[in-house]
Amino acid sequence: MKTHSFVPLVYERPGAVEQIEASSAFLARLQRRRTVRQFSREPVARELVENAITAAGTAPSGAHQQPWTFVAVTDPEVKRRLRAAAEEEEQRNYEGRMSEEWLRALAPLGTDAVKAHLEDAPYVLVVFEQVYGLDEAGAKTKHYYARESVGIAVGLLLASLNEAGLVALTHTPSPMGFIRELLGRPANERAFCVIPVGYPAADCTVPDLTRKPLEAIAVWR
Repeated sequence: MKTHSFVPLVYERPGAVEQIEASSAFLARLQRRRTVRQFSREPVARELVENAITAAGTAPSGAHQQPWTFVAVTDPEVKRRLRAAAEEEEQRNYEGRMSEEWLRALAPLGTDAVKAHLEDAPYVLVVFEQVYGLDEAGAKTKHYYARESVGIAVGLLLASLNEAGLVALTHTPSPMGFIRELLGRPANERAFCVIPVGYPAADCTVPDLTRKPLEAIAVWR
C-alpha cells in the first residue's frame, strides 16, 4: 500500500489582535458578496481565475483524492452552445418540470430561462465531480465523499473570486448531462455546477435580500 511520508506542520500562530482583525475583515468582504446575473464583457486577467481555482484545489477531500476538475470556458462559440443547451433545458423546467412550490420560491428572485450570463461573462467555470478515479491503465478507483469534497472546493472558489474583486453566479442547469458531452469530459466526471465569472454590468441590479443572523444559524453547546 502506498503511504505518505509525514513532515512537520508549517504553522505560525498570529497574535490575538491580528486574528480578530483578519477574521473581521474577511467577514466584511464576504458580507458584500452577491450573486450576479448581469455581467460586463470586460476582460478578466487570467491570473485571477488561475489563483481562484488553485485556492479551490486546497480544499480538504475524502482520502485526499481531490475529486474535482475545473473547466474554464472562454471560447465564445463554446459559451454560445453552452447557453443554448442550458436555456433549452431551463425552458422545459419552467414550463412543466418545476413544481409550483419551486416556482413560487424562485419568483422573488426574478429568474427565468434566459441565461445571457453564460455568454456575457468572460469566464464560465464548469466544476466537475470525479465520481470515481481512473489510473493510467484505465482501472477505476473508488472516490470517497466526492460530492461533499467538491462542494467544499466550490465554496473556497467563490470566496477566492470575491477576494479578487470579481463577481459570480452558481448556476445548476437541470439536468446537466449535456455539459459533460459538450465539453468533451470523460465518463468518470459529472457536472456539479456552472459558475460565470467577471465584473458586474454597469446597470447591474440584485435583489434586496438579507442573510440570516448568527443566532439563527449557529447553536452553541
